[in-house]
Amino acid sequence: MVWKFLPHLNTPSETDYNNVYQSHPKYAPPVVTAAVSDTDEHSSSEKITAEDSDIVSVALGVTEEKELEYRDEAGRPWWKFFDEYEYRLNKQDRSGQKWFKWFDENDTPAERKLIWKLDILLSCYAFLIYWVKFLDQTNLNNAYVAGLSDDVHFKGNDLVNTQAIFSVGAIVFQLPFMFLLPKVPLHIVLPLLDFCWGIMTLCQYKMNNVGGIQAMRFLVGAFEASLYPALHYLLGSWFKPKEINRRAGFMYLAQFFGVLTSSVIAAGAVKHLDGVNGLEGWRWLFIIDGIITMPIGIIGLWMIPGTPEKCYSIFLSKEEVVLARERLKDHKERTSGEPPKPKYSFGDRGMWKKIFSSWQIYVLCLEGIFCWNNNNGTSGAYLLWLKSLKNSEGEQRYTNSKVNDLGAITPGLGMVWIVLTVGIADLFGSRWGAIVFTQLFNFTGNTILAVWDVPEGAKWFAWMLQYFGWAMAATMYSWLNDICRHDPQVRAIILMIMNMMAQTSTAWISVLVWKTSEAPRYLKGFTFTACSAFCLMIWTMVVLYFYKRDERQHAKENGIVLYNSSTGEGLEHVPETIIEVKPHGEKAAIKSQAVSIHSA
Repeated sequence: MVWKFLPHLNTPSETDYNNVYQSHPKYAPPVVTAAVSDTDEHSSSEKITAEDSDIVSVALGVTEEKELEYRDEAGRPWWKFFDEYEYRLNKQDRSGQKWFKWFDENDTPAERKLIWKLDILLSCYAFLIYWVKFLDQTNLNNAYVAGLSDDVHFKGNDLVNTQAIFSVGAIVFQLPFMFLLPKVPLHIVLPLLDFCWGIMTLCQYKMNNVGGIQAMRFLVGAFEASLYPALHYLLGSWFKPKEINRRAGFMYLAQFFGVLTSSVIAAGAVKHLDGVNGLEGWRWLFIIDGIITMPIGIIGLWMIPGTPEKCYSIFLSKEEVVLARERLKDHKERTSGEPPKPKYSFGDRGMWKKIFSSWQIYVLCLEGIFCWNNNNGTSGAYLLWLKSLKNSEGEQRYTNSKVNDLGAITPGLGMVWIVLTVGIADLFGSRWGAIVFTQLFNFTGNTILAVWDVPEGAKWFAWMLQYFGWAMAATMYSWLNDICRHDPQVRAIILMIMNMMAQTSTAWISVLVWKTSEAPRYLKGFTFTACSAFCLMIWTMVVLYFYKRDERQHAKENGIVLYNSSTGEGLEHVPETIIEVKPHGEKAAIKSQAVSIHSA
């Protein structure tokens, strides 16, 4: 029947759960091995019987066969603060980490098949839709230097005001989506929004005045409003925390690819289509972008799988949906395999009290604000600088087409910076380190541009570092997704609030520091961006502090039992019979350990 080829709710049965448990014993009631580690010098272990496994799994939050590490924190080195996974990975898990492998060594063939499907469906579609988002978001700057400014009579600060109006549209329409995100069928909503902003992009070719352009930009921003947090929400719903970073990095390549292709399309439109059917080249840019965007929305109906709780994909079997749910249990995305009912209603005071009494809402919002303001790319500063250059005769050095050709260089390098950043985060197991690494280069580049009176070669060098500012965004959002992983509903709201607050800051700050009338010098803009980069480095350390404080509280769930032999903290959880095994006391010792941890 025709309806079978349309997306529909894919609800697993009890039989599907049983089949997964039979084919994946690690998701069945576990057998847990307890081990002791004192300053990583010696350890001992014991097996727990099936009778005791339920007690230990409840007490420690262990959902698969895992060796428990007893870690003495007496004399803990100061530099351990910078070990991001200190309380996330015990010795067994850490030894199995291979940064250069796409799959975990413990993934079964069925899990790898599922991950491949998710990469083809979700990761690839995230790339496509994020590509057209930035294709349609940045084309204003390309059109501006390609003749729009003269044909539509832009004057003074009309460009930066139009950019701000786009941000206002995005901010306003994030408000209703803030609570709807975990509830609406994203496989329908996101493609529909894509199709709508594609139409608005296309309509811009008919505009003949500044007001018309600004109205269309407001609507493009409104329809694009929820895309970024929604994509991160989907990635966080299907992939484990250690799997998200590369997928988010792959998706984020699309941002710079969108900026790059916008420059290439603009250059081609000016060179080959200017005057065709009586339309200027910049008008053809909007036509081409709109035609590219709308089909991406249509195919999204089939490529977006929904969430594991409410899966609508015709390409995933019911057993694969169960497997996706079970894979996330160990990371506390949920506590059961059944689709959970929302804990809170929109007006529930308990939910808002939980959100606004948490450190995440305040600390992560500031992290987002520094992130969104640490880049000079959206201002169009690089393109305006290229257009301002003069030759020896005092004429414009580059044609409008050549300006757009050269405009593709910095986003192209930005794609390299993203790969480098994600690689550093995975290689060293340090997402905070990758963030700081990028901002060192970002701070350097913007400081050079703020000084301005430097050789032209130094300016070219600074421009080439332009997209180091946002190269860390994929890694940062993956980390923030991980930080808020314990409650999907709260995670969705915090991500939306953070995104909304950050984008709100750019709307009014851009009008103050990126005034078009000050181009291409932008002293205030480059200075503010350099300061944002510096603040982001410092504030990332604050995020790391609170993150590690939380993870220390959840260390038991990750198979790490902490104690301090000097202060006596946690010693009640370390029975002597575990350290010094007695022939007839094993079972009693294990039981006493499990109960004491459960009651802690």
